[in-house]
Amino acid sequence: MTVYNINLGIGWASSGVEYAQAYRAQVLRRLKIPAKFIFMDFFQSENLQHLTANIGFRDEEIIWLYGFFTDMVVAPTTYTREQLEASFSLPIRKIETGNKLVRYYFEGQDLYVNAAVCGKEGRCVQRVEYVANGQLMRKDYYSYSKVFSEYYVPKDGKPTLSHRFFFNEDGSVAYTEQIRGESSIFTFQDRICFSKSDLIAYLLEGLGLSSQDVILLDRATGVGQAVLQHRGAAKLAVVVHAEHFNAKGTDEHHILWNNYYEYQFTNADKIDAFITSTNKQKEVLEAQFQTYTSHRPKIYAIPVGSLDRLRYPTRARKPYSLVTGSRLASEKHIDWLVLAVVEARQTLPDLTFDIYGEGGERGKLTQLIEEHQAGAYIHLKGHQHLTELYQAYEVYLTASTSEGFGLTLMEAVGSGLPLIGLDVPYGNQTFVEDGQNGYLLARHEPDDRRQMARSFAQAICRYYQELDQAQAQSVSYQKATDFLDERLADTWKNFVEDMTDDYAI
Repeated sequence: MTVYNINLGIGWASSGVEYAQAYRAQVLRRLKIPAKFIFMDFFQSENLQHLTANIGFRDEEIIWLYGFFTDMVVAPTTYTREQLEASFSLPIRKIETGNKLVRYYFEGQDLYVNAAVCGKEGRCVQRVEYVANGQLMRKDYYSYSKVFSEYYVPKDGKPTLSHRFFFNEDGSVAYTEQIRGESSIFTFQDRICFSKSDLIAYLLEGLGLSSQDVILLDRATGVGQAVLQHRGAAKLAVVVHAEHFNAKGTDEHHILWNNYYEYQFTNADKIDAFITSTNKQKEVLEAQFQTYTSHRPKIYAIPVGSLDRLRYPTRARKPYSLVTGSRLASEKHIDWLVLAVVEARQTLPDLTFDIYGEGGERGKLTQLIEEHQAGAYIHLKGHQHLTELYQAYEVYLTASTSEGFGLTLMEAVGSGLPLIGLDVPYGNQTFVEDGQNGYLLARHEPDDRRQMARSFAQAICRYYQELDQAQAQSVSYQKATDFLDERLADTWKNFVEDMTDDYAI
């Protein structure tokens, strides 16, 4: 029996989906339920292992679609510069060393090799490019051995990817990929896959799925149909990570599903269960299936994260300290919070605000802070692990207009932080009791930045002027007890037993 979790990609600044999977991995380990996490995207610029290990996955838990058909295992990059240099058949004339890049020139040849290096002192090689007569010819990718190679041909004066060769540990070719524009043909010794969907089908066949296995589909874009068609006897559940419908496009007769879930909802009769992260979303989705469809699927509410314990401060919280943590993306509306703190500070001059996270809005936020001469009390702290940092603060702010769950919200209340956020589904409504451990603010569309900033500023002032802080913190801690590890473990245990009939954990 194995729980297979299907995702697409992962990055250094991972989304809530990846962190939800990482939490799930911890729970399944505790329950001693075997689990695998399958990533379907193609990874070139970074070794997948580095990304998965970064948020807590174990190497043996990871399956990469393109590596599944070789005997290479998921592992960190350890192939050395010395090994690369020993592989050259020509004498090296000159070596240039730059930032994470080493360039080799060779005697008597119009040829150079770029090696992208990593690890301590750049001693390991992750990618190698061969350039002859000014034309890119080949790229090799390494972990502990060569994983795959890409071959390029000139087209309209530019290098165009033509083929990939995927290798076994001994250097033999496991299979090849022929690329023609956006399509690929994968050739094996005894099989040809004429598309990525065929390749996914081949992987699912290779897993030997039985009725005691469970597939959890975390992301379905581009892979959902193949999974539904080739799941075999395995049970299939779809995990809903975000708001699942568009309220503006929905009336009493028609519903506009979120396009990321529309295929799964339309084919709900072929899916064994759906999983939402909150009871509120479960209730909404059940009612919508009842109203708009003939499907009556099983729907479970399972939080996407949990807390190993409640965290109490070891020293006094910094007075008037505010914090938030998220991707610095436009939909998070961190700019509203910056302006709110600037305004609230006119009433509460000791306010400070720390913003954790990275993203595309960093430049704009930096400029906004500078424009308001707020750099002394509003700080962009970058990407950090916040688990042991929350308890230094007094209030958590969130201006996101949509949170399916909100892992940072859970972690914040787990450290006793009251929350101030919008009255929007589903995370804020799960973790905030309005007027008790913070405030839920009305959202009036279309969004008006100045008005929203004023609403947050007023709520910050109300909190410090009206609420009993110790009582508010106590309510947050009480909220957090519902999300302790042991409770989530029981929920997952019951779900897996339900899905696999006679399988007992």
